[in-house]
Amino acid sequence: MDKNEIFAFINANQICFLATVEGKKPRVRGMMPYRADEKGIIFHTGKMKDLTKQLQANPEVELCFFNAESNTQVRVSGKAEFVDDLNLKKEIVEKRPFMKPWIEQFGYEPLAFSA
Repeated sequence: MDKNEIFAFINANQICFLATVEGKKPRVRGMMPYRADEKGIIFHTGKMKDLTKQLQANPEVELCFFNAESNTQVRVSGKAEFVDDLNLKKEIVEKRPFMKPWIEQFGYEPLAFSA
């Protein structure tokens, strides 16, 4: 797969597993990335969550995307970077209505994004 095919695969298979490290222990959880492109793979979480604390302590991550129909797996590793962009936060919340009640209650500040 070339880079554009990988971006297309990730954007078409929006559920992945994200591995972080806490101390010396691996931690894996399911995630819904927002998008993948030349700027990176954008995903969101809450600033109060263990995921945010783990990424702050050690930004090294690996993501695994899987498509059961084609039995294809794509793994991506790298360093997570926090993005604090209110316009991006608003864009994501607009496209993910399930987040709106949370934003109405707590505002955009507790929302963290990584690329």
